Order: sequence, then structure tokens, then C-alpha cells
Amino acid sequence: MEPISRDTRIGDILDLDGTLANYLIEMGMHCLGCPASREETLEQACAVHGVDPDALAEQLNAHLHQK
Repeated sequence: MEPISRDTRIGDILDLDGTLANYLIEMGMHCLGCPASREETLEQACAVHGVDPDALAEQLNAHLHQK
């Protein structure tokens, strides 16, 4: 499995592990069910919500490695 990066699509992140949605919701991304949001990259979503995409990718990868 490739690590999550700023270029990973939101849909791919959610498909990897549904519990990762909690991190996205915490950053203010409440539109996870919207088809358009699934096609955004992590970088695009973070830009809208003022979050560092590299820091969030690191958190998401750490969560996956803990499982």
C-alpha cells in the first residue's frame, strides 16, 4: 500500500479505511458524501479548510500503521 500523500484523492483515503473520515471531519470537511469531494486531493481539501496537507497525511499514515 502506498502511503497517503497530498496527492491522494479523498475517495481513495476513505476507501482505505473508513475511520480516517474522523480526521477529515475534524478539519471541517463535512461534505464527505458529496461525489465531488471524493475526487479532490488531500491538498485541495486542506487548502479550502486551512490545514497543512503534509501534516494531515502524516497523521493519516500514522493511524493506518497503528492498525
